[in-house]
Amino acid sequence: MSTPTSSTNDALFARAQLTTPGGVNSPVRAFRSVGGTPRFITRAQGPYFWDAEDKRYIDYIGSWGPAIVGHAHPAVVQAVQEAAARGLSFGAPTAGEIEMAEEICKLVPSIEQVRLVSSGTEATMSALRLARGATKRDKIIKFEGCYHGHADSLLVKAGSGLLTFGNPTSAGVPEDFVKHTLVLDYNSVEQLEEAFRNAGDEIACVIVEPVAGNMNLVRATPEFLQAMRSLCSMHGAILIFDEVMSGFRVALGGAQELNGITPDLTALGKIIGGGLPVAAFGGRADIMKHLAPLGSVYQAGTLSGNPVTVAAGLSTLRIIQQPGFYESLGAQTKKLTDGLTAAAKAAGVPFAADALGGMFGLYFAPQVPASYSEVMQGDKERFNVFFHAMLDAGVYLAPSAYEAGFVSAQHDDAIIEETIAAARKAFAAVA
Repeated sequence: MSTPTSSTNDALFARAQLTTPGGVNSPVRAFRSVGGTPRFITRAQGPYFWDAEDKRYIDYIGSWGPAIVGHAHPAVVQAVQEAAARGLSFGAPTAGEIEMAEEICKLVPSIEQVRLVSSGTEATMSALRLARGATKRDKIIKFEGCYHGHADSLLVKAGSGLLTFGNPTSAGVPEDFVKHTLVLDYNSVEQLEEAFRNAGDEIACVIVEPVAGNMNLVRATPEFLQAMRSLCSMHGAILIFDEVMSGFRVALGGAQELNGITPDLTALGKIIGGGLPVAAFGGRADIMKHLAPLGSVYQAGTLSGNPVTVAAGLSTLRIIQQPGFYESLGAQTKKLTDGLTAAAKAAGVPFAADALGGMFGLYFAPQVPASYSEVMQGDKERFNVFFHAMLDAGVYLAPSAYEAGFVSAQHDDAIIEETIAAARKAFAAVA
C-alpha cells in the first residue's frame, strides 16, 4: 500500500493509520466520538494552534490542561532550551528535582514528601501500590466516571450490586486484577458509608478526582469529600486525591485547597510539566517512607525527574504564582461559560455550563450533572453537531461530550467574545 504524501489532515490521518492503531497515540484524538477527521497540529502560540492545512483554532484543550500559561510561553521555552543545552537526560540526581519537590511541597501543604514520575497513570498507579503496601490491605475504592489512568486495577466499572466486585472495562485486564476494586457512584455518601460498614478493615485506600474531568467537569460535593475524609480516618484507610488534572488548574493549592480537605496522598501531573511529560505523587512523610529505597514498596523510572521537563515545570509554576493570576483566569473562564449559556438560551437549546478556575464543562442538558449517570443523560448528538460547527468556525473544543475544557491566561476578552459569537451560530445549528 502506498503512503500518502499530501499534508492535508485527511492524508495525514490515512498515513498514520498505516503504522499506528487507529491513527492516533491516544484514543480521544481519533474523533471516533464526534466523527470526522482529526486535526494534525503543526504549531501553537498563546491561545491558538494551527493544523496541517494552516487553519488557526482557538484552543480550549490546552494539551488537556498543561498549557495554563498559553502555548510556547517565552519563559518556558527559554527554560527548556537552556536545560536541553546542558543535556537531555542523566539517570542521576539533579538540583532541579530538589527545586521541583520543594516547590510542590510549598504550594500543596498536604504533601510533605514527593516522588517525581513521568505520567499521570504512573503517579496514580504508584500511589495505589504505596497505599496497599503501607496499610497491608488489598481493597480499593474508586468512583464511576473518574479516570485515574490506564493501570489495570483502575480500568473498572461497577457491577450489578452496590459493592459488587468490578469487572474489567478493557480487554487484556484479567478479572483477578480488579477483584479488589470497589466502584461506587460519584457523590454518593450513602454508598461510601455502606462500603466502609461492610469492609472497612479491608480497604487500603479511596482514590477520587475531587474535580472530575473525564466524564466532563463534575464537582465533588463538600459532603461527599468530608465523608470520605472522615471514613478513611476512622478505618485507617488512605485518602488519595487524583489532582493530575485539577492540581494548579482550579487553584494554586488545587481542589484540596478549595474544599478545605487534607488528603493523605496526592497525584499531580500536567501543569507541573508545563507541557512536557512529568507527574508526581506525594503526601504524608510517614506514608512516603514505605517507598524504596527506604521501604519495601518498589517504584522506579529511568526518566523520572528528567531535567528538561523539570525546567519547563518550574518555569510554569513560577508564572502561575504571579499576583492575580488565578483571579483573572477564573474570571475569563466564567465569562466564557456565562456567554455560552446565554447564547444557548437565546437559541432555545437545553444547555448548562460550569466553571472552576481554569476548567469548564459544557452539557447539553437542562442542569449541571453531579454523577456519571447524569452526565450520560446529556444529548450527545447535539453536542457532536455543536462541536463540528465550532470546529468549522475555528474553535477547538474537546472532541468528546465527556471531557472537560481548559482556558489559559492568554484567552483574553477578544478571544472569549470571538468564541461566543461562533457559539451563537453553532447553537442555531442544533436548535
